[in-house]
Amino acid sequence: MSTQSIAQAPQHAHRADTTTGAHTPWAHALRAAALAAAIVCVVLIAFAWPSVTAKVQNLPIAAVGSPDQISQVTSKAPQGALDVRTASSRDDAIAQIQRREVYGAIVLGKSPEILVASAASPVASQALTQIGAQMQQGIQQQVIAQLKQALQQAQQRAQSPQAGAPQTGAPQGATPAAGSQAVPTVTVTDVAPLSSDDPRGTGLAIAGLPLVIGGILGGVLISLLVSGTWRRFGAVLAYGVAGGLGLAGILQGWFHILQSSYLLNAAAIGLGIAATAAIITGLNALIGRAGIALGAVITILIGNPISSLTQPREFLPAPWGDVGQWFVPGASGTLLRELSYFPSADAAFPWLVLAGWAVVGALLIAVGRFRNQPTAVEV
Repeated sequence: MSTQSIAQAPQHAHRADTTTGAHTPWAHALRAAALAAAIVCVVLIAFAWPSVTAKVQNLPIAAVGSPDQISQVTSKAPQGALDVRTASSRDDAIAQIQRREVYGAIVLGKSPEILVASAASPVASQALTQIGAQMQQGIQQQVIAQLKQALQQAQQRAQSPQAGAPQTGAPQGATPAAGSQAVPTVTVTDVAPLSSDDPRGTGLAIAGLPLVIGGILGGVLISLLVSGTWRRFGAVLAYGVAGGLGLAGILQGWFHILQSSYLLNAAAIGLGIAATAAIITGLNALIGRAGIALGAVITILIGNPISSLTQPREFLPAPWGDVGQWFVPGASGTLLRELSYFPSADAAFPWLVLAGWAVVGALLIAVGRFRNQPTAVEV
C-alpha cells in the first residue's frame, strides 16, 4: 500500500464516522415536534378565537320615536345586544350612520322603518333586519289581538238581553273598523349599500389578509436583499408607492371592491403595507433574523385576528375589538371601508395609526443601523 493511501485511510474513516454519527438525538427531535405542535395550536387559537367568542353585543344603533316605543321594541332584543342612541329624526339617524357612529337605526311611528348599512357590516345589517322581522310580527300580533277583542265585544253585545235596544254611546261599527284597519309594514332601507360587484362584502373583508401578507413579504425581501439604512428607507417607501398603486388598481379597477377615489385608496393601501414592511425591516435591523419572525407574529397572529374585518369590533370580547384598531390590519380595513363608503366619517384615527407604525419601523431601521451595513467579505 502506498504512503498516500495510508495517509488518506484515516480521513475516509473519519468522514464515514461523521456521516453515520450525525443523527439528531431523539430528545431533540421530540422537543422540536412538541414545539411545532404548540405553535400550530397557538395559530389555531389566534384565528379561531374571534369567531368562536364573538356574539351580537353592544351594537350601536339609533332610534327615532318616543321613549315608550323605543323601550317596547328594544326590550325584545337579547340582553346587552343593543347600544341604543336616540336620534331626533330619520335624517339625524342617517347622518349618524354615515358618520359611522352607529350601524343602523330603528324609526318608529306610523311608518316603521329599519335603516341598515351593509357597507358598514353585513353581519350587523342582518341582525337589524331580524329585529325588523320581529317588529312586523309584533305589530301583526297586536292588530290580531285588537281584532279579537273587538269581536268578543260584538259577541257580548249580541248575546246581551238588551242587544236589540239601541245602546247609547255603543261603538257601532267597531268590528268593521278594526277589521279594515291597515297593518303597518316595517320597511328595511339600506342607506349605505355595498358595491354590486361585492354584494355580500366578502371581497372587502378578505382583502385585508392579502394586504397583511403583502406587507410581511415586502419586509422580508427588503430585510434579506437590501443593505444600508437609507437604501432600506428608500426600498420601503418605493414598495409602499408601487404596491399601493398596484393593489388599489386590482381591488378597485378590476374587482370593483373599493369605491371612491383611486388615489386615496392607493395611499391607504400603500401606507398600510409600508408600515408592516418597515416594522419587519426595522426589527430585523435591530435584533437580526428573529426580528422577521417577531414582526410576522405581531402582524398576522396578533393584529389580524382582532382586526374586525368580518364583523363589528363590538362583537369581540372587550377590549379586544378596540385594541385591534391600533394594529395595522384593523386600521387598514377600517380606513378602506370608510374611504369607499363613508366619506362623512372621521378617518383621522386609522391614518394616524398607520403613520405611527411606519414611523416606529423607520426608527427601528435607524437604531439598528449597525446591522444595515453590508457584511465585509474576507479575501
